Amino acid sequence: MQPETTRDQHGRPLGVLRLSLTARCNLVCPYCLPDGQEPPGLLSSAQRLAVIDAAVALGVSSLRLTGGEPLLHSGLEALIAATQPLRQRGLREVALTSNGTLLSLERARALKAAGLDRLTLSLDGANGASVAQMAGLANTAAGERSLQQVLAAIEHARVAGFDPGHGALKLNAVIQRGANDDQLLPLAELARAHGVELRLIEFMDVGNRNGWRPDAVLSAAEMVERLSVRWPLDPLGRPQHGTASRWRYRDGGGQLAVVASISNPFCGDCNRLRVTADGIAYTCLFAEPSSGLDLRPWLQADTPPGDLTAAIAALWQRRSDRYSEERQNLMQQTTAANAPRHAEMAYLGG
Repeated sequence: MQPETTRDQHGRPLGVLRLSLTARCNLVCPYCLPDGQEPPGLLSSAQRLAVIDAAVALGVSSLRLTGGEPLLHSGLEALIAATQPLRQRGLREVALTSNGTLLSLERARALKAAGLDRLTLSLDGANGASVAQMAGLANTAAGERSLQQVLAAIEHARVAGFDPGHGALKLNAVIQRGANDDQLLPLAELARAHGVELRLIEFMDVGNRNGWRPDAVLSAAEMVERLSVRWPLDPLGRPQHGTASRWRYRDGGGQLAVVASISNPFCGDCNRLRVTADGIAYTCLFAEPSSGLDLRPWLQADTPPGDLTAAIAALWQRRSDRYSEERQNLMQQTTAANAPRHAEMAYLGG
């Protein structure tokens, strides 16, 4: 039996759980800037499974496993396998977001065998110098090694059964004006050559470390305009509750997606709950740290399982945030001294 969907103050359903498995990462991308160590009080595998179980009971049909870099989590495959019985209760998809540098063919096959449905890899440049800059690496040689690792990961994932033609393998790229916007066409060409959908993401004001400013945002519309000069595009629209508007290359070269969280926000039908690796639940990617709900009191061995479900339901039903739609007005009303602080992306999982 399908669970009854839980809705927030704007009528938005709870449909996606983004669960971070670690705050650590082997890269230091400047738009994220993760810590070098885990926060205290990480959830156990049993506690993570309890969170997933409760979320599915409230209507979640899609689980996205994130980090940091989730491939650093040694229990990843076991957790994915443990979620499979939840498909009988409404879980339809288990997805993973990774920078791809650690994805061997053996690991890709293990993830597929465990029940992973979809894999999204990240790459913010198409040459060694740009990859080094955008991944926080020491030099061009290190950037070239990272680039080759991600290109190999694309092929490892394809061989393991993640079919890009059916949306099971995609490539993310954060584009920042003045940093890597010169990589827009090379990245699109790379994705077309490898037969994967490229998802272009506007530089976002997530966290407090990345030095975000409005003039560093290359809008999704401008990205599409630049690309369409080289390869004409036809719009496919944005699916309900989706983050990306999608386009089709007119020459048959596949599809492209753009995530316009800054220039064309989609708060109106956002259905995502985020839980950090240490068990703090947030209802918005741009949430203030103090707004999170610590789930650990409901994750103790002597706590009835229904109490966790009730706590998450109450959090979602109180939800009224729509920061991206309010960003411009908020920025006009704030100064550096009273600007809102955001939870860090490395904890929220993007």
